[in-house]
Parts: sequence; structure tokens; C-alpha cells
Amino acid sequence: LKQTSRPGMDSLDCPRGGSSGSTAAAGASGRCGEHLGEQLLLDSKRALLAEFHSPTSCSATLALTEALATNMGVTNRAVVFDTPPGAKRRRISWGSSGSKAACAASPQSARGVFQTEAATAAAFASHPLAALATGPYFIVASALDARDLCNTDASCRLLLSLNGAPAGPWRALGIHAYSGMELDIGGTLLPFETDLSPKETSSRTSRGTWKARYALFHREVPRFSPPFGGSEISTVEHPDEVAYCCTRLRTDLLGNRQGGNGVYVEVEVSANADNLSLAVVDFEGGGKSSVTFSPETGAVLRERKVRESPRAIEGTYIHLLPTAPSGRRFEGTMGLYLHHGHLAFYRRWTTSREGNVDDSLGWETTGFCTDLRWAEGPRLSLCLAFRDNGEYRVRISHVGRTPPMLPAKSREAYQENRWNLLYGDDDHPLAI
Repeated sequence: LKQTSRPGMDSLDCPRGGSSGSTAAAGASGRCGEHLGEQLLLDSKRALLAEFHSPTSCSATLALTEALATNMGVTNRAVVFDTPPGAKRRRISWGSSGSKAACAASPQSARGVFQTEAATAAAFASHPLAALATGPYFIVASALDARDLCNTDASCRLLLSLNGAPAGPWRALGIHAYSGMELDIGGTLLPFETDLSPKETSSRTSRGTWKARYALFHREVPRFSPPFGGSEISTVEHPDEVAYCCTRLRTDLLGNRQGGNGVYVEVEVSANADNLSLAVVDFEGGGKSSVTFSPETGAVLRERKVRESPRAIEGTYIHLLPTAPSGRRFEGTMGLYLHHGHLAFYRRWTTSREGNVDDSLGWETTGFCTDLRWAEGPRLSLCLAFRDNGEYRVRISHVGRTPPMLPAKSREAYQENRWNLLYGDDDHPLAI
């Protein structure tokens, strides 16, 4: 499936990854509907050939039915299908080696396709392949990534309709990737799980689809909110600036996920004018607290604003990673991992103590170092705090579910007497 993309296909600018069509077949082994008989497979193949004007233009979709055949034990069979007039008759075999005919996908000409119940019903009535929509197709499609789904969208109008269904693969893929996250869209917070509005679904464009929702999150999650905007910060104009990410974390939704999937956010620092930290705050819920990680000192700070004017902050801090030598500015990658109501931080230097680039430097982690009892409300915001103005080069390099290494719980961090008191105001700057 990954080899069928051509210019003109309806595609997302998504990274490769996940499973190929053959992996989808293996992953679905033993689960595809045994009630489908061999005749249904033959009818489905004929429907595919009828759907396309050329039998060489449907490799992406044929791979799905061949995957079903493999799971149903249809092996060492050969079938000859009727083809359109003027086309060469095609003989397709399923052998024990599982080999597939090498043919390139041909995308449909660009035109608007709308996910209406009437269109879907008409497609189901016209093609026996629609019988696969009762379950087997969705099982196979659940093993495909975004690029694979783009290819199947471009290969067949029926699969385009199935992929965009309310409980279809695009929605399932988005929930797996972005459940528990919200986007700040013009001051409105949008969770991925929110149903498409009637205005969206009635729009005569492709924007009101689950594929469009997935593309929106894929594009906007690794970006900063105004006034910075964009995916990279290159200049900080004022001291003590704070840059908020477009993404908000919903601890209540993350806690309800089966399997307890967490969220991992990674920030790459290529140029550092002075000092910066990675923080998570509860300001969206009316709170005044934060947890901050300083990659240079290796310290975690728990802070709370006790007075707005004159400003006063109190809290505690603990050193969990080695402190960098005096004058050494952090350049590398730092990360935050939220899982089951506990936070862990990561760092990886790209330069050695002597200032030379060293790709062999590995990851370090604080381990899980604090829970969320300090937070007010279920919504947390991610941000970067810059101590001084100057030229920086900082970007959100990755947002996902899995950190580079699984953290253990820090025994030291969960002993309150190991935390040091912290206080700062306008006359006494914070110092750790």
C-alpha cells in the first residue's frame, strides 16, 4: 500500500510509520469474519474490477481482499475474472508464499466526494465488496497508518466512504493518536473526539470529515499559540517571556482511556541565548500552580503564585539529574511524559561538556517525580519559559504516546522531606 502513492493522490503530509498491507493481514489473522465464504471473496474481486476501468489500477484495494483471503485459509487457489472489453483476462492466485501481483495504483480524478448516507447506501447496493463493511474491512484498516489510508481513499470511492464513516478508520486513528488532547483554535478548545457539527457535515467541501479533523490535529498540535505562532521560535524580544503550546492536556480524558495511554511531548533546542525551561501549568482551570523542568540544572520545581502584585511565588524544588557546569547552556532535546496522573521529564544533550557536538549522548530521565494533586481542574497547558531575550531556535519536535524510555518512579521525589523550599518575589529572584 505504501508504494502506490502517486502525484494527485489525496494525501496528508504525514510521517511514514505503522504497518503495511501485509502487516494488516497478519494483525487481523483469525479475527476476520469466518462467515464470509469463498464466493463472497470472488464477488468482491469482481466488484473491484468493475469499480476500476483497468484491472491494473486497483492494487491497493486488492491487497485488502487478499488479506481477507489469507485469514480465511483460501490458499493455493487460482481464479480468472471477467474483465472489461478490450482488457486482458487476469488470473490471480493465492499461494502459500502470499505473493501479490505487482501493479501500480491509479488515483481517481480529483473531484468532491461527500460522506452522505444516501451515497454510501447507493455504493453498498452496487458492489458486493460493501458486505465487507460489516466488520472485516474495519479490522484490516485498523492496522493501517495515515499514509496507507490516504492511498486507499484515492483508490476506490467505496473505501473512501468507509474510511470516513462515523466509526471508520480515520476517526479511530485520530482517537488513538490525539485522544486526551485539545487544540486552541482561535480561543476555542477543540477535543478530537467531538462529533462533527451539522454545519461541517453539510459543507460541500472535504473539511467536514474525520480525515480533515485528523489533518488539522496533525498540523496544529506541534505549534505555538500567538503571539509566537508557527512551529519554531527563533527570537524572544523580552525577558521572562512564556510561549504556550496550542495543545492542552485533559487529564480526565487520559485517565479514562483503556490501557492508560499517556502523552509525550518533545522539544528540540538548537540554539539557546540564555536559559529556558519546560513547564506544565493549570491556569486554564483557574489555578495558579505549575511544575517546571530546568534541563541545565536537572531540577524539577513545583511553584504556586501566592500574590499577584507585588508578585510573590513559593514552592519547592529537587535536583534529579546532574547539573551542567557553570556557563554551559542547554542545547539538545527535552521532553515531558504524562501517564496515569504522574509526570516525568527527559533530556538529551547534543553537545559535550567541551561544547562539541556528540551524537552518542543518550537520554536521561527524572523518572516519575510528581503527581497532579497540585493542579486545579482537569486541563493542563504546556509552555516554554525564557529567562532572557535573544536569539533562540526551539521547536516542538514530537508529540506522541511513547517516550524514548519508560520511566520508573523516583523514590526520592515522592519523599516530601527531600524537596527544598523555594521563594521568590520582585526583590528576591528565584534561585535554585
